[in-house]
Amino acid sequence: MSDPMDMRPEFEGLVAVVTGAASGIGLATALELARRGATVAAADLNTTGVPEPLHAYECDVSDGPGVTRTVERIARELGGIDVLVNNAGIGAQGTVADNDDQEWLRVLDVNVVGIARMSAAALPHLRRSRAAAIVNTASIAALVGLPRRAAYSASKGAVLALTRAMAADHVGEGIRVNCVSPGTADTPWVQRLLARTDDPAGELARLSARQPTGRLVTADEVAQAIAYLASPRSGSVTGISLSVDGGMAGFQLPS
Repeated sequence: MSDPMDMRPEFEGLVAVVTGAASGIGLATALELARRGATVAAADLNTTGVPEPLHAYECDVSDGPGVTRTVERIARELGGIDVLVNNAGIGAQGTVADNDDQEWLRVLDVNVVGIARMSAAALPHLRRSRAAAIVNTASIAALVGLPRRAAYSASKGAVLALTRAMAADHVGEGIRVNCVSPGTADTPWVQRLLARTDDPAGELARLSARQPTGRLVTADEVAQAIAYLASPRSGSVTGISLSVDGGMAGFQLPS
């Protein structure tokens, strides 16, 4: 006979924090974790429109004191923190010659140091959890060279390395750390980029063809991967990067 306990939602009784949760991959992830039984804090710069049952918290991951205050408030109001999804991030276009020092520092501060800030603030709470997990959002850009994405690619490569280092640092404390590496995803951010091009339809076709599946990744597909990595049912999975990229990092189709 099956154990009735196995029939419960896998995140029942757990509190998850998702950054960058007001739209795109972050929102899809927050809703998926809630669907699987978690109490979810949806953190973002602007939480207008964050739907129920998510708990909205305004948070700027580039503001150290603000991060600490928000994390402590979440833990106090929701009863702790068991899962942290570091999804907040910004994009950047151009070669190494196109971005000045200020832009490089801005991208690295949000995409890399922002993860460190959130994780450091959450660690005291994660150490008390029976199912502690951190999932970082990296990118296909950490694995494959993409044109005109120098600063963004450097930041996501750092996220991949940081994930592995954090996994080694905290495995002895019972905290699993992994990352997901999406391909080009159909999100509001990508749609805004397409809208600014001279030929949005042509650019969309080019981005879709770049992935062997011939289409953009969906936010829900990435959310499913994040939920797997965060799940207490994945207790032996730590220190990995899970690609959700339509095969882009793994192989090329014949031309």
